[in-house]
Amino acid sequence: MSLIASITKKSKLKATIEQTAKARKSEGSAADGLFKAAYKGYAEVLLDDPLRADALYNWGFALLHQAKTKTGDDAARIYQDAIDKFAFCMLINPNYLGAAINGGVAYMDLARLKQVKPEDALYEMAKKQFEKANAIQAGTASYNLACIYGLRGDKDACLIALENARDKVTLPEAGDILNDPDLDSVKEQAWFVEFMESLNKKAEADNEKEAVVEKASAKKWVIVEREASEETVTEQDAPVEDSSAEEEAK
Repeated sequence: MSLIASITKKSKLKATIEQTAKARKSEGSAADGLFKAAYKGYAEVLLDDPLRADALYNWGFALLHQAKTKTGDDAARIYQDAIDKFAFCMLINPNYLGAAINGGVAYMDLARLKQVKPEDALYEMAKKQFEKANAIQAGTASYNLACIYGLRGDKDACLIALENARDKVTLPEAGDILNDPDLDSVKEQAWFVEFMESLNKKAEADNEKEAVVEKASAKKWVIVEREASEETVTEQDAPVEDSSAEEEAK
């Protein structure tokens, strides 16, 4: 950080602290407005600090995985801590894709832990995080959104999200999709079966294309190799015509 930027941030921080002091002495809506402005000021001071953002993201990532090893209140507390770290990370860098996605994952894991209904606020917070991720990079969290819509039994939204993930090449393997418990409520529905069949057909078509390209490349290589060898043959040491070599070239 340059000297000028450092001085500017220190000045901003001082003004924000003073604003917080005014908020503490105020009441009602006036106090709320001052606190809100102060929070924005603190966020601006922290903005564009990549090292701090990375530290917070990785801290949250570690907490997320630790939470998976715990149960009950211990797990809930650690999940919430991870959520807070990801949120803080995105205050510093609103375009931090990993924090947006894993923030949503943490909310979903916490929702499962608490066994709340799919319409609960925790799932809604997860949905908002995944939507932020998609706004940062289209399609990166579309499958996660499909899982939430699947839990809610929202066929149209689930299919759109799955198609978006497919088009952006962010879908998991077909086997992982079929084994995903978040989609249990839609797996037997005709539209889902049709979607999975379309994935299988596309995979088969892609494999056929790859096989054709590989065969064409191999044939081209043989021809080029033979042409190259012919160019190096002189009239003096030209070999007897080899029918097997010609067959190979064909």
